[in-house]
Amino acid sequence: MKTRILGEGLETSAIGLGCMGLSFGLGPATDRTEALAVIRSAVERGVTLFDTAEGYGPYVNEELVGEALQPFRDDVLVATKFGFDIDGKGETVGLNSRPGHIREVVDASLRRLRTDHIDVLYQHRVDPNVPMEDVAGAVKELIAEGKVRHLGLSEASETSIRRAHAVQPVAVIQDHYSLWMREPETKKFGVCEELGIGLVAWGPLGQGFLTGGITRDMRFDNPDDLRTDFPRFTPEALEANFALVDFLKRFGADKNASPAQIALAWLLAQKPWVVPIPGGTRIAHLDDNLPAADLELTADDLRRIDEALAALDLVGEPLSAGLDAAIDRDSDS
Repeated sequence: MKTRILGEGLETSAIGLGCMGLSFGLGPATDRTEALAVIRSAVERGVTLFDTAEGYGPYVNEELVGEALQPFRDDVLVATKFGFDIDGKGETVGLNSRPGHIREVVDASLRRLRTDHIDVLYQHRVDPNVPMEDVAGAVKELIAEGKVRHLGLSEASETSIRRAHAVQPVAVIQDHYSLWMREPETKKFGVCEELGIGLVAWGPLGQGFLTGGITRDMRFDNPDDLRTDFPRFTPEALEANFALVDFLKRFGADKNASPAQIALAWLLAQKPWVVPIPGGTRIAHLDDNLPAADLELTADDLRRIDEALAALDLVGEPLSAGLDAAIDRDSDS
């Protein structure tokens, strides 16, 4: 597995593993034995970046990741997140990035993850009620104590990134970024280049759509599947957007590669500090995704892909209104 350097000299595998879907958000949870096998197989194949959060479940995904990675802890990077208020029933009831709460979350996450440090600690979503300077200051203290190695921000605006970075260097930001969600190119690439920050791309396969594994007759109506509320996954939108998958299949055939491999290789070709974290709920997903790290796209390949994308009219917003509203954007965005 090739490696990449994010901010603060943080070296990671070129492709990481987004662990959320093993427990939460994309339908029924994967059988625990199989989920453990997926994570450990990823380690054996050279993946070193594993992404989780207290909110995934909640809590159960961190527990799964902690158990799976315990035998390999010194060889991998564990990234987790704080930022939500979760009540005693396990319901998310709002945002909470108060410094005292951050400390409580980190201590609990360390226990669930079976470790003494978190490699990347993200603020999951920006809390407008807590100054970013206070958030970064709290993480800075945790770094000084050895409980955290690096600060990350998820879906933070350029202004928020700069404010945090002035207090504690931000090593990496995490944004929704893929062939069908390209907002970071205009909103985040500049600040990443200027400040030396890496970008971890979540949803790099369009929540599964860009793999070609979703068929025209699939329906998303499971209350445990976030895509139920995504406008881009309505039957009408899916039918229209299959033009993108059809292109990826044709293009991939020319390169002897799958649609997923083309989509991930395209991301890797954008910047040397971009690292996608596709999910994987079965070992077969690793078989499909990870070879993308070795797939080289030429300048002509990238031109053909950009021309094809420009000619497509994607239907539907990529996220639900509620998830989109939680993204921190500057007023001119």
